[in-house]
Amino acid sequence: MVDLSVTLSGVKLDNPIIPASGTFGFGQEFAQFYDLDILGSISFKGTTAEPRFGNPTPRIAEAPAGMLNAVGLQNPGIDAVIAHELPELAKIFHKPLVANIGGFSLDEYAENVRKISDCDQVGIIEVNISCPNLHCGGQNFGNTAEGAAQVTKAVRAVTKKPIYMKLTPNVTDIAEIARACEAEGADGVSLINTLLGMRLDLKTRKPILANGTGGLSGPALLPIAVRMVYQVYHAVNIPIIGMGGVSSARDAVELMLAGATAVQVGAANLRDPYACKKIIEDLPALCESLGVTKLSDLTGGAHR
Repeated sequence: MVDLSVTLSGVKLDNPIIPASGTFGFGQEFAQFYDLDILGSISFKGTTAEPRFGNPTPRIAEAPAGMLNAVGLQNPGIDAVIAHELPELAKIFHKPLVANIGGFSLDEYAENVRKISDCDQVGIIEVNISCPNLHCGGQNFGNTAEGAAQVTKAVRAVTKKPIYMKLTPNVTDIAEIARACEAEGADGVSLINTLLGMRLDLKTRKPILANGTGGLSGPALLPIAVRMVYQVYHAVNIPIIGMGGVSSARDAVELMLAGATAVQVGAANLRDPYACKKIIEDLPALCESLGVTKLSDLTGGAHR
């Protein structure tokens, strides 16, 4: 019998598989396919202070081994999430949630985290620092160690719940940024977010996405995610939630060997609504073939 459980900052998960924010909504669409309680947790849709419609369309483009998206953090706003979405989600999922929180200023991040901290359903707060800092010309908070540290410090001051900073791969040294987050009190880090990309329409000679650029997700990201998780594992002493291109149990185990304690599944959910379910079901047999009886023992295995 394989023990699939893992623990993130005192929050025990039955298994390490978590649907990634932005690819699973608030769970309602997927509940018609399977019992969501088989999941380790759910990272629900990225939430900002005010409701956001998102970017103009088209905002999805296909790419080899993946897809580009420029959805633009479409969400109903944190007050509506707390008042409506979370109570509805509680009817179909009965475990601690990962709350993905965004912001466009330090004050907005802090206020959003303060509000979501009062929700008993939330076990971990995942802070998306890939949002543009409107006070600094639109550069993403997570693009520099200084910006990442500022957000971490601001949210650490308003909550006692575990905070995991979600890091962008669009940087020169992701390990430096992870260290900056740890220094300001982050309990963990999540990585990687999408990689900046573009597709062009041959007839119009213009970008396919109305936004111009978008975030690349899907299988193409896996080798980059493995490399960055591996580097960050060396750099910090806090847990890592790994993500990027995961579509199978083997992919999940590879990220765990690189250093991840838990694994998020993103674009695969959009291609196959049963993706997370299949990965969870395939993990025991894979572990047995590797001679592993406790899945958590695999975390950081490539470093030993």
